[in-house]
Amino acid sequence: MKKHNMIKMIILMAIISMLLVSCAGSTGDTESVNLNDYTLDEIIAKAKEEGHVESVGMPDSWANWGETWQEFTATYGITHADTDMSSAEELNMFENEKDAPTKDIGDIGLGFTADAIARGLVQGYKTSYWDAVPDWAKAEDGLWMIAYTGVTTFIFNEDVTNDPAPTSWADVRTGSYKITIGDVIGGATGQANVLATAYAFGGSMDNLDPAFEFWAEMARAGRIDQGDILLQRIQAGEVQLGVTWSYNALTYRNETPNYTFTVGVPSDGSILSGYASVINAYAPHPFAAALAREFIFSDEGQINLAKGGAVPTRTDIVIPQEIQDATIQQSEYANSIPITDAARYAEVGAEISRRWEEEIIPLMSN
Repeated sequence: MKKHNMIKMIILMAIISMLLVSCAGSTGDTESVNLNDYTLDEIIAKAKEEGHVESVGMPDSWANWGETWQEFTATYGITHADTDMSSAEELNMFENEKDAPTKDIGDIGLGFTADAIARGLVQGYKTSYWDAVPDWAKAEDGLWMIAYTGVTTFIFNEDVTNDPAPTSWADVRTGSYKITIGDVIGGATGQANVLATAYAFGGSMDNLDPAFEFWAEMARAGRIDQGDILLQRIQAGEVQLGVTWSYNALTYRNETPNYTFTVGVPSDGSILSGYASVINAYAPHPFAAALAREFIFSDEGQINLAKGGAVPTRTDIVIPQEIQDATIQQSEYANSIPITDAARYAEVGAEISRRWEEEIIPLMSN
């Protein structure tokens, strides 16, 4: 009797073990899937079977993602949800959730792409528009692809300060208002804004000292707003001078009719850079993620980004004139510094993050 029970127990334990292995293999185990091996028709079919895609760092108010996701759902019947976060937070979530993943696709600053590959957190998909994307804007096998760029832009609330609207960083230096630039420790926007001030005051990627001299001055004067630059804060009148990407500044202005804003590119220091589409290496819906990237690079997706004030990356796309007229003109950012070296930008971003934590944050807490 005892032997019979023991046999039954062994069989039961074996069944449980197989079930656990099966479950473990179904959470984020996409190593056997190479999205580039599938035709677009196959990806569409499999994406529809998955039926859902989860993004991070791609909220409706950023670069007109809202319209893109609505059209994606309407076209393919695939539902969508987003959790907004910084580039560093996106990658950390991919890694921390690898045994039980929930996220499929993200949008990270160019400076974070090398880290994403080094940590093995992304998988490739080249899209059918691969040849129309410049070499600097894509990684081998589509491990990341930049769909759009933007330029450093001021958004100044004329109703909450008596100072004149700044047109340069030099103007900002003589002002009295607080400055909101976003997360510098882990955010691509904040790091790009710091780099822009380096160029404004005679520095460069190889010389960040002028930037940190400026921000140390602002910190001692109590002029750095430690909150993030978010639509909700813009609408609440909490941001006096915000510095963000052109597409965000335009969206924030257009969606905040209760205040009057001046929006413009600083004449003495601005960065032209992009955000990269990345597919989670552990994505629970890899085909839906691939199809989402496909749609983002389609004519419809690229024009949606342009509507939001971004500059589409595809070299063969034609943006309707009425959209061009409603956004920041190319002449305004003719002198902006284009960022095309992802590896160097990553190094600079890491240095900015380290120095901000060591040199600026202590001054803000005094």
